Amino acid sequence: MSEAPAPAVETHDLTRRFGSLVAVDDLTLRIERGEVFGLLGPNGSGKTTTIRMLCGLLEPSEGWATIDGINVAKAPEQVKMHIGYMSQRFGLYEDMTVDENLTFYAGIYGLSDARRDQRLDAVVVFLGLDGRLKQLVGELSGGWKQRVSLACALLHEPPVLFLDEPTAGVDPAARRNFWGAIHDLAKRGTTVLVTTHYMDEAERCGRIAMMSGGRLIALGTPAQVAAQVGGGGKTLEDAFIILQERNE
Repeated sequence: MSEAPAPAVETHDLTRRFGSLVAVDDLTLRIERGEVFGLLGPNGSGKTTTIRMLCGLLEPSEGWATIDGINVAKAPEQVKMHIGYMSQRFGLYEDMTVDENLTFYAGIYGLSDARRDQRLDAVVVFLGLDGRLKQLVGELSGGWKQRVSLACALLHEPPVLFLDEPTAGVDPAARRNFWGAIHDLAKRGTTVLVTTHYMDEAERCGRIAMMSGGRLIALGTPAQVAAQVGGGGKTLEDAFIILQERNE
């Protein structure tokens, strides 16, 4: 009998200290393949530090994390080929065209010529970039930069995608289109972990982990998290406001 596949993301007692500051404190999570999973919390709650550890950019002070069954601390370079990462700053070269940015990132991921051409065609079609390929990225709106950044993160077909505040400063129409793409990816089996301050976006996640002061304080569906933090009858937005007030 074959073993069940490892979860897409798993952490156990994951902790990160910066001197006396405990940025992430004993975080234990299990995220299954194909989930759209939200990581919520006020500024300073530990969300970005968690993602940086999961991406292999920060070594945990204690505990462990795996991506696709690969220990992040022991094999960070191997993990990087299994993940895509996108932040609110997009990480694009604004003096290069869309096509040049995509080709550059394909080179970073070490895609062969044939594989590169196949993946470039696929992400361009998926995100509707064909009419923008020769345009300088610096001339694009926030919504189009967002699409290009997501395309770059998807070139190597990572099974796990990390999105750190990816819709900050983007207009509502672009945000809706972006979330349509996220759910399309999940239907294809990609696991998506996203941080957001927008509660309407958080409602579109299958499950949510809410953090405060580096600790996990609630876990479950949006409705379950709202009840755990805010009590019966509270919405997720109510719960988030309550949490912010507790931290002031």
